Amino acid sequence: MTELEDYAGRLEALAQRLGLEHYAVDFELAPASLMTEIAVYGLPIRMPHWSYGVRYIHQLVRQSMGHSKIFEVMFPGDPCRAFLMDSNSLAENTLVAAHVLGHADFSRNNQLFARFHAMAGGNIVEHAAAHAQRIQQAIEAAGLERVEAVLDAALALESHVDVSGELRRPPYPEFVPEKTAPTETAFQQRFGQLPGAAEKASPSAGPPLRTRIPPHAEYDLLWFIAHYAPELEQWERDIFLAVRAESLYFYPVFACQIMNEGWASYWHARLLREADFLPQPLYLSAIKAHSDVVRPFASGEQTALAVNPYHLGFTLWEHIVDKQGLERAREVMRDEDDFGFIRNCLDRDLAEKAGLFVYEARPGGELRVASRDLEAIREAILAPKYNYGAPRVAATELKSDGTLVLTHEHASDGRGLDAARAKKVLEYTRRAWRRAVRLHTVNERGEPVELVS
Repeated sequence: MTELEDYAGRLEALAQRLGLEHYAVDFELAPASLMTEIAVYGLPIRMPHWSYGVRYIHQLVRQSMGHSKIFEVMFPGDPCRAFLMDSNSLAENTLVAAHVLGHADFSRNNQLFARFHAMAGGNIVEHAAAHAQRIQQAIEAAGLERVEAVLDAALALESHVDVSGELRRPPYPEFVPEKTAPTETAFQQRFGQLPGAAEKASPSAGPPLRTRIPPHAEYDLLWFIAHYAPELEQWERDIFLAVRAESLYFYPVFACQIMNEGWASYWHARLLREADFLPQPLYLSAIKAHSDVVRPFASGEQTALAVNPYHLGFTLWEHIVDKQGLERAREVMRDEDDFGFIRNCLDRDLAEKAGLFVYEARPGGELRVASRDLEAIREAILAPKYNYGAPRVAATELKSDGTLVLTHEHASDGRGLDAARAKKVLEYTRRAWRRAVRLHTVNERGEPVELVS
Protein backbone atom coordinates (compact mmCIF):
# COMPACT_ATOMS: atom_id res chain seq x y z
CA MET A 1 0.00 0.00 0.00
CA THR A 2 1.35 3.44 -0.92
CA GLU A 3 1.43 6.37 1.50
CA LEU A 4 -1.37 8.07 -0.45
CA GLU A 5 -3.59 4.97 -0.25
CA ASP A 6 -2.92 4.77 3.47
CA TYR A 7 -3.73 8.45 4.07
CA ALA A 8 -6.82 8.30 1.85
CA GLY A 9 -8.19 5.30 3.75
CA ARG A 10 -7.57 6.91 7.13
CA LEU A 11 -9.09 10.22 5.96
CA GLU A 12 -12.19 8.33 4.84
CA ALA A 13 -12.53 6.68 8.24
CA LEU A 14 -12.10 10.08 9.91
CA ALA A 15 -14.72 11.60 7.60
CA GLN A 16 -17.23 8.95 8.63
CA ARG A 17 -16.52 9.58 12.32
CA LEU A 18 -17.19 13.29 11.73
CA GLY A 19 -20.56 12.54 10.13
CA LEU A 20 -19.93 12.48 6.38
CA GLU A 21 -22.15 10.06 4.48
CA HIS A 22 -21.11 9.22 0.96
CA TYR A 23 -20.93 6.49 -1.63
CA ALA A 24 -17.66 4.60 -1.93
CA VAL A 25 -14.96 6.52 -3.79
CA ASP A 26 -12.66 4.89 -6.33
CA PHE A 27 -9.41 6.88 -6.47
CA GLU A 28 -7.19 6.60 -9.52
CA LEU A 29 -3.88 8.31 -10.31
CA ALA A 30 -3.70 9.58 -13.89
CA PRO A 31 -0.95 11.24 -15.97
CA ALA A 32 -1.20 14.93 -16.83
CA SER A 33 -2.24 14.31 -20.45
CA LEU A 34 -5.16 12.09 -19.42
CA MET A 35 -6.20 14.49 -16.64
CA THR A 36 -6.34 17.36 -19.13
CA GLU A 37 -8.36 15.25 -21.54
CA ILE A 38 -10.82 14.20 -18.82
CA ALA A 39 -11.19 17.79 -17.60
CA VAL A 40 -11.86 19.06 -21.13
CA TYR A 41 -14.24 16.29 -22.17
CA GLY A 42 -15.93 16.29 -18.76
CA LEU A 43 -15.89 12.48 -18.70
CA PRO A 44 -13.24 9.77 -19.14
CA ILE A 45 -14.99 8.55 -22.31
CA ARG A 46 -17.29 10.80 -24.31
CA MET A 47 -18.68 11.28 -27.78
CA PRO A 48 -16.03 12.59 -30.23
CA HIS A 49 -16.29 16.17 -31.52
CA TRP A 50 -13.87 18.77 -32.83
CA SER A 51 -14.92 21.35 -30.19
CA TYR A 52 -13.28 19.28 -27.46
CA GLY A 53 -9.99 19.49 -29.34
CA VAL A 54 -10.26 23.29 -29.36
CA ARG A 55 -10.90 23.28 -25.61
CA TYR A 56 -7.96 20.90 -25.10
CA ILE A 57 -5.56 23.30 -26.83
CA HIS A 58 -6.97 26.23 -24.84
CA GLN A 59 -6.45 24.32 -21.59
CA LEU A 60 -2.85 23.46 -22.53
CA VAL A 61 -2.15 27.15 -23.24
CA ARG A 62 -3.61 28.18 -19.87
CA GLN A 63 -1.54 25.53 -18.10
CA SER A 64 1.65 26.58 -19.87
CA MET A 65 1.03 30.20 -18.79
CA GLY A 66 0.47 29.15 -15.18
CA HIS A 67 -3.20 30.19 -15.25
CA SER A 68 -4.62 26.73 -14.62
CA LYS A 69 -3.66 23.67 -12.63
CA ILE A 70 -5.72 20.49 -12.44
CA PHE A 71 -5.78 18.84 -9.02
CA GLU A 72 -8.60 16.34 -9.51
CA VAL A 73 -11.62 15.41 -11.55
CA MET A 74 -14.44 13.73 -9.67
CA PHE A 75 -17.61 12.07 -11.00
CA PRO A 76 -20.56 11.61 -8.64
CA GLY A 77 -22.24 8.23 -8.65
CA ASP A 78 -22.35 4.93 -6.83
CA PRO A 79 -19.44 4.52 -6.59
CA CYS A 80 -17.91 7.97 -7.12
CA ARG A 81 -14.84 8.04 -9.34
CA ALA A 82 -11.97 10.41 -8.63
CA PHE A 83 -8.92 10.97 -10.83
CA LEU A 84 -5.86 12.53 -9.19
CA MET A 85 -2.82 13.92 -11.03
CA ASP A 86 0.11 11.55 -10.62
CA SER A 87 2.62 14.42 -10.90
CA ASN A 88 1.13 16.36 -7.98
CA SER A 89 2.97 16.10 -4.68
CA LEU A 90 1.91 13.70 -1.95
CA ALA A 91 0.71 16.68 0.12
CA GLU A 92 -1.40 17.99 -2.76
CA ASN A 93 -2.97 14.61 -3.45
CA THR A 94 -3.66 14.07 0.25
CA LEU A 95 -5.52 17.38 0.29
CA VAL A 96 -7.34 16.36 -2.90
CA ALA A 97 -8.39 13.02 -1.37
CA ALA A 98 -9.96 14.92 1.54
CA HIS A 99 -11.56 17.39 -0.90
CA VAL A 100 -13.10 14.53 -2.90
CA LEU A 101 -14.68 13.08 0.24
CA GLY A 102 -16.46 16.41 0.75
CA HIS A 103 -17.70 16.28 -2.86
CA ALA A 104 -18.87 12.70 -2.39
CA ASP A 105 -20.84 13.63 0.72
CA PHE A 106 -22.42 16.60 -1.08
CA SER A 107 -23.38 14.64 -4.19
CA ARG A 108 -25.05 11.86 -2.20
CA ASN A 109 -27.04 14.12 0.13
CA ASN A 110 -27.93 17.22 -1.88
CA GLN A 111 -31.47 16.82 -3.23
CA LEU A 112 -30.69 18.20 -6.70
CA PHE A 113 -27.79 15.77 -7.15
CA ALA A 114 -29.89 12.92 -5.75
CA ARG A 115 -32.74 13.67 -8.16
CA PHE A 116 -30.53 13.68 -11.23
CA HIS A 117 -28.61 10.62 -10.05
CA ALA A 118 -31.90 8.71 -9.69
CA MET A 119 -33.03 10.04 -13.07
CA ALA A 120 -29.87 8.75 -14.78
CA GLY A 121 -30.42 5.31 -13.28
CA GLY A 122 -26.77 4.37 -13.05
CA ASN A 123 -23.20 5.54 -13.49
CA ILE A 124 -22.85 8.39 -16.01
CA VAL A 125 -19.40 7.16 -17.05
CA GLU A 126 -20.96 3.92 -18.30
CA HIS A 127 -23.80 5.79 -20.05
CA ALA A 128 -21.35 8.17 -21.74
CA ALA A 129 -19.25 5.22 -22.93
CA ALA A 130 -22.39 3.67 -24.42
CA HIS A 131 -23.23 6.98 -26.15
CA ALA A 132 -19.72 7.16 -27.59
CA GLN A 133 -19.98 3.60 -28.87
CA ARG A 134 -23.33 4.25 -30.61
CA ILE A 135 -21.95 7.39 -32.21
CA GLN A 136 -18.93 5.45 -33.46
CA GLN A 137 -21.32 2.92 -34.99
CA ALA A 138 -23.19 5.80 -36.65
CA ILE A 139 -19.90 7.13 -38.07
CA GLU A 140 -19.14 3.71 -39.55
CA ALA A 141 -22.65 3.48 -41.06
CA ALA A 142 -23.30 7.08 -42.17
CA GLY A 143 -19.84 8.64 -42.40
CA LEU A 144 -17.95 11.10 -40.22
CA GLU A 145 -19.15 14.21 -42.08
CA ARG A 146 -22.85 13.47 -41.60
CA VAL A 147 -22.46 12.50 -37.96
CA GLU A 148 -20.35 15.55 -37.18
CA ALA A 149 -22.99 17.82 -38.73
CA VAL A 150 -25.64 16.36 -36.41
CA LEU A 151 -23.32 16.66 -33.41
CA ASP A 152 -22.65 20.30 -34.34
CA ALA A 153 -26.38 21.00 -34.16
CA ALA A 154 -27.00 19.04 -30.97
CA LEU A 155 -24.04 20.53 -29.09
CA ALA A 156 -25.01 24.04 -30.22
CA LEU A 157 -28.27 23.47 -28.32
CA GLU A 158 -26.86 21.51 -25.35
CA SER A 159 -27.83 24.23 -22.85
CA HIS A 160 -31.44 24.23 -24.04
CA VAL A 161 -32.86 21.48 -21.87
CA ASP A 162 -35.69 21.60 -19.36
CA VAL A 163 -33.93 20.91 -16.06
CA SER A 164 -37.29 20.77 -14.26
CA GLY A 165 -38.41 17.84 -16.43
CA GLU A 166 -37.53 14.16 -16.53
CA LEU A 167 -34.86 12.35 -18.51
CA ARG A 168 -37.38 9.94 -19.96
CA ARG A 169 -40.57 11.64 -21.07
CA PRO A 170 -43.12 10.41 -23.61
CA PRO A 171 -44.09 12.31 -26.76
CA TYR A 172 -47.10 14.60 -26.60
CA PRO A 173 -50.45 12.74 -26.68
CA GLU A 174 -51.84 12.55 -30.22
CA PHE A 175 -55.23 13.89 -29.18
CA VAL A 176 -56.46 16.27 -26.51
CA PRO A 177 -58.65 14.29 -24.08
CA GLU A 178 -62.34 14.49 -24.87
CA LYS A 179 -64.08 17.14 -22.81
CA THR A 180 -66.81 15.82 -20.54
CA ALA A 181 -70.15 17.57 -20.16
CA PRO A 182 -70.16 19.76 -17.06
CA THR A 183 -72.19 18.61 -14.06
CA GLU A 184 -75.30 20.76 -13.59
CA THR A 185 -75.57 22.74 -10.38
CA ALA A 186 -78.83 22.88 -8.39
CA PHE A 187 -79.49 26.34 -9.85
CA GLN A 188 -79.00 25.06 -13.43
CA GLN A 189 -81.37 22.16 -12.75
CA ARG A 190 -84.08 24.53 -11.49
CA PHE A 191 -83.45 26.88 -14.43
CA GLY A 192 -83.93 23.95 -16.81
CA GLN A 193 -87.42 23.42 -15.42
CA LEU A 194 -88.59 26.88 -16.50
CA PRO A 195 -90.95 27.08 -19.53
CA GLY A 196 -88.95 27.04 -22.80
CA ALA A 197 -85.64 26.24 -21.15
CA ALA A 198 -85.85 22.55 -22.02
CA GLU A 199 -85.99 23.41 -25.72
CA LYS A 200 -82.40 24.66 -25.59
CA ALA A 201 -79.82 22.01 -26.27
CA SER A 202 -77.63 21.19 -23.35
CA PRO A 203 -73.88 21.30 -24.00
CA SER A 204 -72.35 17.99 -24.90
CA ALA A 205 -68.83 16.74 -25.25
CA GLY A 206 -67.36 17.21 -28.72
CA PRO A 207 -65.03 14.88 -30.60
CA PRO A 208 -61.40 14.69 -29.45
CA LEU A 209 -59.08 17.28 -30.99
CA ARG A 210 -55.64 16.57 -32.42
CA THR A 211 -52.93 17.97 -30.17
CA ARG A 212 -51.30 21.19 -31.31
CA ILE A 213 -47.52 20.81 -31.68
CA PRO A 214 -46.11 22.00 -29.39
CA PRO A 215 -49.12 22.21 -27.05
CA HIS A 216 -47.23 24.68 -24.84
CA ALA A 217 -43.97 26.62 -24.89
CA GLU A 218 -41.36 23.85 -25.08
CA TYR A 219 -37.98 24.76 -23.55
CA ASP A 220 -36.41 21.33 -24.00
CA LEU A 221 -35.25 21.94 -27.56
CA LEU A 222 -33.04 18.84 -27.74
CA TRP A 223 -35.98 16.62 -26.74
CA PHE A 224 -38.37 18.44 -29.10
CA ILE A 225 -36.11 18.14 -32.15
CA ALA A 226 -35.32 14.50 -31.38
CA HIS A 227 -39.04 13.66 -31.38
CA TYR A 228 -40.55 16.08 -33.91
CA ALA A 229 -37.94 17.01 -36.51
CA PRO A 230 -39.68 15.66 -39.64
CA GLU A 231 -36.78 13.96 -41.44
CA LEU A 232 -34.28 12.81 -38.81
CA GLU A 233 -33.12 9.22 -39.02
CA GLN A 234 -33.10 7.17 -35.83
CA TRP A 235 -29.33 7.48 -35.29
CA GLU A 236 -29.68 11.27 -35.55
CA ARG A 237 -32.45 11.28 -32.95
CA ASP A 238 -30.25 9.11 -30.71
CA ILE A 239 -27.46 11.72 -30.89
CA PHE A 240 -29.79 14.51 -29.77
CA LEU A 241 -31.06 12.40 -26.88
CA ALA A 242 -27.50 11.40 -25.88
CA VAL A 243 -26.39 15.05 -25.76
CA ARG A 244 -29.53 15.86 -23.76
CA ALA A 245 -28.88 13.08 -21.23
CA GLU A 246 -25.32 14.26 -20.62
CA SER A 247 -26.43 17.90 -20.38
CA LEU A 248 -28.97 16.98 -17.70
CA TYR A 249 -26.33 14.99 -15.83
CA PHE A 250 -24.01 18.01 -15.61
CA TYR A 251 -26.72 20.42 -14.45
CA PRO A 252 -26.34 19.83 -10.66
CA VAL A 253 -22.57 20.37 -10.98
CA PHE A 254 -23.31 23.67 -12.72
CA ALA A 255 -26.17 24.79 -10.43
CA CYS A 256 -24.37 23.91 -7.17
CA GLN A 257 -20.79 24.87 -8.02
CA ILE A 258 -20.32 27.45 -5.25
CA MET A 259 -21.98 25.23 -2.63
CA ASN A 260 -20.23 22.07 -3.75
CA GLU A 261 -16.71 23.47 -4.05
CA GLY A 262 -17.14 25.37 -0.81
CA TRP A 263 -18.41 22.27 1.02
CA ALA A 264 -15.50 20.17 -0.27
CA SER A 265 -13.05 22.93 0.72
CA TYR A 266 -14.54 23.24 4.21
CA TRP A 267 -14.21 19.50 4.74
CA HIS A 268 -10.73 19.11 3.30
CA ALA A 269 -9.56 21.87 5.67
CA ARG A 270 -11.29 20.27 8.65
CA LEU A 271 -10.15 16.73 7.85
CA LEU A 272 -6.53 17.84 7.46
CA ARG A 273 -6.74 19.80 10.70
CA GLU A 274 -8.03 16.79 12.63
CA ALA A 275 -5.88 14.16 10.88
CA ASP A 276 -3.25 13.75 13.61
CA PHE A 277 -1.71 10.86 11.67
CA LEU A 278 -0.34 13.19 8.97
CA PRO A 279 3.35 14.15 9.30
CA GLN A 280 3.77 17.84 10.17
CA PRO A 281 5.73 18.78 6.99
CA LEU A 282 3.06 17.14 4.80
CA TYR A 283 0.29 18.91 6.73
CA LEU A 284 1.97 22.31 6.30
CA SER A 285 2.43 21.73 2.56
CA ALA A 286 -1.21 20.63 2.22
CA ILE A 287 -2.44 23.74 4.08
CA LYS A 288 -0.34 25.91 1.77
CA ALA A 289 -2.12 24.27 -1.19
CA HIS A 290 -5.46 24.90 0.60
CA SER A 291 -4.62 28.61 0.87
CA ASP A 292 -3.91 28.75 -2.86
CA VAL A 293 -7.24 27.06 -3.64
CA VAL A 294 -9.45 29.29 -1.46
CA ARG A 295 -7.81 32.65 -2.09
CA PRO A 296 -10.31 35.43 -2.84
CA PHE A 297 -9.94 35.52 -6.61
CA ALA A 298 -9.57 32.74 -9.12
CA SER A 299 -6.20 31.40 -10.21
CA GLY A 300 -4.74 33.32 -13.14
CA GLU A 301 -6.88 36.44 -12.62
CA GLN A 302 -4.87 39.63 -12.53
CA THR A 303 -7.49 41.60 -10.60
CA ALA A 304 -10.15 40.61 -8.13
CA LEU A 305 -12.97 40.84 -10.70
CA ALA A 306 -13.86 37.16 -10.89
CA VAL A 307 -15.48 35.39 -7.95
CA ASN A 308 -13.60 32.28 -6.89
CA PRO A 309 -16.33 29.71 -6.06
CA TYR A 310 -13.94 27.87 -3.71
CA HIS A 311 -13.31 31.01 -1.66
CA LEU A 312 -16.92 32.23 -1.59
CA GLY A 313 -18.37 28.81 -0.80
CA PHE A 314 -15.74 28.08 1.86
CA THR A 315 -16.37 31.46 3.52
CA LEU A 316 -20.14 30.94 3.60
CA TRP A 317 -19.94 27.38 4.99
CA GLU A 318 -17.49 28.43 7.71
CA HIS A 319 -19.87 31.23 8.68
CA ILE A 320 -22.91 28.93 8.80
CA VAL A 321 -21.13 26.27 10.86
CA ASP A 322 -19.70 28.86 13.28
CA LYS A 323 -22.98 30.73 13.78
CA GLN A 324 -25.65 28.04 13.37
CA GLY A 325 -23.90 24.72 13.79
CA LEU A 326 -23.02 21.79 11.56
CA GLU A 327 -26.52 20.32 11.64
CA ARG A 328 -27.95 23.51 10.15
CA ALA A 329 -25.18 23.53 7.54
CA ARG A 330 -26.13 19.99 6.52
CA GLU A 331 -29.77 21.06 6.16
CA VAL A 332 -28.75 23.90 3.85
CA MET A 333 -26.46 21.53 1.91
CA ARG A 334 -29.33 19.07 1.49
CA ASP A 335 -32.05 21.50 0.42
CA GLU A 336 -30.45 24.32 -1.57
CA ASP A 337 -28.71 25.01 -4.85
CA ASP A 338 -26.53 28.08 -5.51
CA PHE A 339 -29.59 30.29 -6.00
CA GLY A 340 -30.97 29.64 -2.51
CA PHE A 341 -27.49 29.46 -1.00
CA ILE A 342 -26.41 32.92 -2.19
CA ARG A 343 -29.76 34.64 -1.63
CA ASN A 344 -30.30 33.20 1.84
CA CYS A 345 -26.77 32.93 3.23
CA LEU A 346 -24.73 35.78 1.74
CA ASP A 347 -25.44 38.70 4.07
CA ARG A 348 -24.10 42.24 4.05
CA ASP A 349 -21.34 41.58 6.59
CA LEU A 350 -19.99 38.63 4.59
CA ALA A 351 -20.19 40.58 1.32
CA GLU A 352 -18.18 43.42 2.86
CA LYS A 353 -15.71 40.99 4.45
CA ALA A 354 -15.17 39.31 1.08
CA GLY A 355 -14.82 42.69 -0.67
CA LEU A 356 -17.60 41.94 -3.16
CA PHE A 357 -18.97 44.57 -5.53
CA VAL A 358 -20.58 44.92 -8.95
CA TYR A 359 -18.46 46.57 -11.61
CA GLU A 360 -19.10 47.91 -15.09
CA ALA A 361 -16.92 48.58 -18.12
CA ARG A 362 -16.91 52.13 -19.46
CA PRO A 363 -15.84 53.42 -22.89
CA GLY A 364 -12.12 53.07 -23.40
CA GLY A 365 -11.91 49.94 -21.28
CA GLU A 366 -12.15 51.72 -17.93
CA LEU A 367 -13.65 49.67 -15.12
CA ARG A 368 -15.54 51.21 -12.23
CA VAL A 369 -17.46 50.03 -9.19
CA ALA A 370 -21.13 50.24 -10.11
CA SER A 371 -22.73 49.07 -6.88
CA ARG A 372 -22.09 47.59 -3.47
CA ASP A 373 -25.79 46.91 -2.91
CA LEU A 374 -26.26 43.43 -1.47
CA GLU A 375 -29.10 42.43 -3.80
CA ALA A 376 -27.14 43.64 -6.83
CA ILE A 377 -24.12 41.59 -5.70
CA ARG A 378 -26.23 38.47 -5.19
CA GLU A 379 -27.86 38.75 -8.61
CA ALA A 380 -24.54 39.50 -10.34
CA ILE A 381 -23.12 36.27 -8.89
CA LEU A 382 -26.20 34.29 -9.95
CA ALA A 383 -26.87 35.89 -13.35
CA PRO A 384 -24.57 33.49 -15.30
CA LYS A 385 -26.39 30.50 -13.75
CA TYR A 386 -29.90 31.17 -15.02
CA ASN A 387 -31.10 28.60 -17.54
CA TYR A 388 -27.71 26.88 -17.70
CA GLY A 389 -26.12 30.20 -18.63
CA ALA A 390 -28.02 30.34 -21.93
CA PRO A 391 -30.81 32.63 -23.19
CA ARG A 392 -34.25 31.18 -22.46
CA VAL A 393 -35.66 30.07 -25.80
CA ALA A 394 -38.76 27.96 -26.42
CA ALA A 395 -40.33 26.23 -29.40
CA THR A 396 -43.73 27.93 -29.56
CA GLU A 397 -45.26 27.07 -32.94
CA LEU A 398 -45.03 24.61 -35.79
CA LYS A 399 -46.54 26.14 -38.93
CA SER A 400 -48.41 24.19 -41.61
CA ASP A 401 -45.41 24.40 -43.99
CA GLY A 402 -43.14 22.86 -41.33
CA THR A 403 -41.53 26.14 -40.23
CA LEU A 404 -40.41 26.01 -36.60
CA VAL A 405 -41.00 29.17 -34.58
CA LEU A 406 -38.75 29.82 -31.58
CA THR A 407 -39.36 32.58 -29.05
CA HIS A 408 -36.71 34.17 -26.87
CA GLU A 409 -38.17 34.80 -23.39
CA HIS A 410 -36.10 37.97 -22.93
CA ALA A 411 -38.38 39.35 -20.22
CA SER A 412 -37.78 36.36 -17.96
CA ASP A 413 -34.07 35.72 -18.51
CA GLY A 414 -32.91 39.34 -18.72
CA ARG A 415 -30.43 38.41 -21.46
CA GLY A 416 -30.03 39.87 -24.87
CA LEU A 417 -28.91 37.75 -27.79
CA ASP A 418 -25.60 38.04 -29.54
CA ALA A 419 -26.91 38.38 -33.10
CA ALA A 420 -23.95 36.63 -34.76
CA ARG A 421 -24.06 33.69 -32.38
CA ALA A 422 -27.85 33.47 -32.57
CA LYS A 423 -27.72 33.26 -36.37
CA LYS A 424 -25.07 30.53 -36.20
CA VAL A 425 -27.14 28.49 -33.74
CA LEU A 426 -30.19 28.98 -36.00
CA GLU A 427 -28.17 27.58 -38.91
CA TYR A 428 -27.30 24.51 -36.85
CA THR A 429 -30.93 24.13 -35.79
CA ARG A 430 -32.11 24.30 -39.41
CA ARG A 431 -29.65 21.55 -40.34
CA ALA A 432 -31.47 19.24 -37.96
CA TRP A 433 -35.01 20.56 -38.52
CA ARG A 434 -34.58 20.67 -42.34
CA ARG A 435 -37.25 23.31 -42.64
CA ALA A 436 -37.19 27.06 -42.04
CA VAL A 437 -36.56 28.19 -38.46
CA ARG A 438 -37.66 31.60 -37.15
CA LEU A 439 -36.58 33.18 -33.87
CA HIS A 440 -38.55 36.01 -32.26
CA THR A 441 -36.52 38.25 -29.93
CA VAL A 442 -35.86 41.95 -29.29
CA ASN A 443 -32.95 44.24 -30.15
CA GLU A 444 -30.96 46.43 -27.75
CA ARG A 445 -33.75 49.05 -27.91
CA GLY A 446 -36.39 46.54 -26.91
CA GLU A 447 -37.95 46.42 -30.39
CA PRO A 448 -39.28 43.11 -31.80
CA VAL A 449 -36.87 41.35 -34.17
CA GLU A 450 -37.25 38.15 -36.18
CA LEU A 451 -34.21 36.13 -37.21
CA VAL A 452 -34.73 33.60 -40.00
CA SER A 453 -32.67 30.64 -41.17
